[in-house]
Parts: sequence; C-alpha cells; structure tokens
Amino acid sequence: MRSNIQHILVAIGTLKRPPTHELRKAAEVARAAGASVELFHAIEEPDPAVAYPQTATRQAIEQRRAAVVAKSRARLELFARKVLDGIKTTCTAEWAYPPYDAIVRRVHVTSADLVVAAARGHRFGARLLLRNTDWELIRHCPVPLLLVKAGRPYTHPVIVAALDPFHAHARPADLDGRLLNAATHFAQLLQGTVHVFHAYTPVINVDPASVSAAPLTVLTPQAEEAHREEIVAVIEEMAKSAGIPGSRCHVKMGDVVTQLSAATQRTRAGLVVMGAVSRTALARLFIGNTAERALDHLSCDVLVVKPRGFASKVTRTSPGRSPRQSSGAGTRAPASLRPRPETAPMRMLPLF
Repeated sequence: MRSNIQHILVAIGTLKRPPTHELRKAAEVARAAGASVELFHAIEEPDPAVAYPQTATRQAIEQRRAAVVAKSRARLELFARKVLDGIKTTCTAEWAYPPYDAIVRRVHVTSADLVVAAARGHRFGARLLLRNTDWELIRHCPVPLLLVKAGRPYTHPVIVAALDPFHAHARPADLDGRLLNAATHFAQLLQGTVHVFHAYTPVINVDPASVSAAPLTVLTPQAEEAHREEIVAVIEEMAKSAGIPGSRCHVKMGDVVTQLSAATQRTRAGLVVMGAVSRTALARLFIGNTAERALDHLSCDVLVVKPRGFASKVTRTSPGRSPRQSSGAGTRAPASLRPRPETAPMRMLPLF
C-alpha cells in the first residue's frame, strides 16, 4: 500500500549502546511503508568552542569538533548496519541543546513524517521539575511520535485508539478522527487489528435542596445505564465509520489512565494511539496531561498524534545560534548517507 510515511527520524539519546528496540520498530514500519530512515544524535558533551582554552586556535577547535562529530556518526552508522540493512538510511550528529529542541528542528529540516524515540521511566514528581526529552517531544513534536517502551516486535499487533469524542479534556474536535486514521493506517502497514477505547466518568447530579449537606448525588442506576448506552452508541458509530466492529470497542467507567492500562493488558496491545495538545506549565501543574500520565503506566508502545494545524514553538532555525546550539564542523555525511536538502519546506502533521 502507498503510505504517507516516507521519512522516519529515529532520535538516538546515547551512543554507549545500540537502541535495539527503537531501531527494530523503525525498521518494521520503514519496510512496510517503503520509507527512508535517519538516525539523529544531538551531541551534548562540552563544545570545544566553549570548553577549549582561549589560546586555542580556530583550526584546533574546528578539528576537535569535526573529530567528535565523525566519531558520533560512525557509531550511528554501526547501529544502522546491524538493524537497518536494505533500508535507505541517513546518519546525522550535531551539537544541539536541549535534545528535544534539536530533534524537532531536525523534523522541520528533513520533512520527517514520523519520529521514533525511547520512552524512559520517570520518578514520581519529575514532571513538574525536569525537562525530560520524551515529555517535551509529546508537547512540541509536530508529526506523529512513536515512543517505544516494549521490546516485542509488531507481529500482527493489536492497536488501541484512545478516543475522547465528548472533549472532556478540551481536545480539538477533529483529533479523534485523526487518531482513528493513524491507528487504521498502522494496522494496515503492520497487518494488525484496531480496537477503540474510551473512559468516562459517572453522571453527577446537583440537588439544590441539600446543597449544604450533600451537594453532589449520584443518579439512579437506570439513569447511569442510559448515560452509558448513549456513550457506547457514539463510540461504536465512530468505530463503524473506520470499519471497526462494535466487538472491538471498549467503553469503561473510571480513570482514563487506569482503565486504558487495563484494556491494553486484556487485549495484549502492542501500540496505543492517543492525542496530545501542548499545555502551559500552570495547566500541567493542576490538570496534568493524559498522554504523559499514560506514558508512565502503559507497558506497550505509544503513538502520539497532534491535532490538525498544530504549530510547534520550536522553529526550524534555532534562536540565537549560540556555540552550544550550533552544529559542529564536518557534519556532512558521505553521499550514500546524506540527508535530504535543508531547503525542504516545513511540514505539519500529515493526515494518515
């Protein structure tokens, strides 16, 4: 089948060991879609342009920077040879900070259609204090982001699309359709099946006569069942429009993250497709982000999709171009591993 995924960017965080799971998942998608792959590493070690003594010559600095870039690229090429055999591959290393910023800028430069990255574990409370790369990519990456958590391959995977058609979390109206499109597209590529998931909260009624004593009362079981039937009808209608039978719809009452985690375990899902919108720091503090919380709880991979028209705050050109942010000398790869021209237009989220 013809796929809209033509170029995949794999973000490599460390060069100490091969990112086997991310590379294998990228290879599976690339082979199915006929896509090219780029391995990208943002060099974070001290830049010679900053760390070298003032007496160092410009030539000495550039030589040192070129040597570090060449060494990093050689490691990337080694990783590629082990897993990406037969796939058109590009390897790029450059000085850039912070890493998520560099990754998003590379998406703009290469017109990547999909980013593959590792999802790391996070300690409790870190979301409020740290700028972890995967969390920042959830917020800023303008194209679908595949966060790899599991090592098992995509062998006829179950793919769960997590929908919220009632916009309980103030999501754009077209996002659920994009999630279904992305889930069905990956299912076609990987010969998998799509399931639909939605979690809802019970109906709460306000009783004016007892505001001071018990302002919130739960409605009768009959009213709650009617509420559930209405929700199920909406979810099944959305699923039907995507060719998904009602038997693969999972509508549960309760916390989204808890119920979604349970659903993926019941179905042995290999991938969850969910949406994310960028929030302010204050909103994250009090509201949180469902995609971020789910990332911590789910044991399978997560594909994060942005709404139509999402504009990342990270632009193609890094502001200021400070020495620490600028790319190192000697980043140009051999012709066989050369990236796409940097004049490629900026692209937003592709519609699968």
